[in-house]
Amino acid sequence: MLEAARARAEEVGVVPIGSGVGAALRFLASVLDARAVVEIGTGTGVSGLWLLRGMRSDGVLTTVDIEAEHQRLAKETFTEAGISANRARTIAGAGLDVLPRLTDGHYDLVFCDGDKREYSAYLKEAMRLLRPGGVVAFDNALWHDRVADPSQRDEQTVAIRELGREVSSHESLVPVLLPVGDGLLAAKKEWAPEG
Repeated sequence: MLEAARARAEEVGVVPIGSGVGAALRFLASVLDARAVVEIGTGTGVSGLWLLRGMRSDGVLTTVDIEAEHQRLAKETFTEAGISANRARTIAGAGLDVLPRLTDGHYDLVFCDGDKREYSAYLKEAMRLLRPGGVVAFDNALWHDRVADPSQRDEQTVAIRELGREVSSHESLVPVLLPVGDGLLAAKKEWAPEG
């Protein structure tokens, strides 16, 4: 199934996550006993399949992509993998248009692999969407080794670099940068005392 999804990705010019990032996502979904996951950037379903494999058997993946064709291909991937249609909810649209319409505090995991320039805005939405103890994860956190090189000043690199600073200094997050694939930045939303 993953091989077919990767072939579809190549056909439409999408770069899917690698198996290291996939395994990390599956692990996170499993450890969280995830029932509700949001994914920004459906692609052809590679990351969605990894997430679904780690989630509870009754878990639902909500996956958002601006390209309806990508979502059609992802649905093919999920069907071929034997994932029932009610476990993957696809929403066509821009992440920042769709996320505000989702339910506060409802999600166990938010995986961001959309427009890198919007990562900081995705973080703000994820903080609202995640339940206490939930995890937000960002793909491409090393951005082809450009993030660590201060001479790299393109818009995407700067946005990812700023996201790293924001996550590491956020009082309610416990972050980790995993050196898998092109870097996976994950952070747990801490439990906040009732006040």
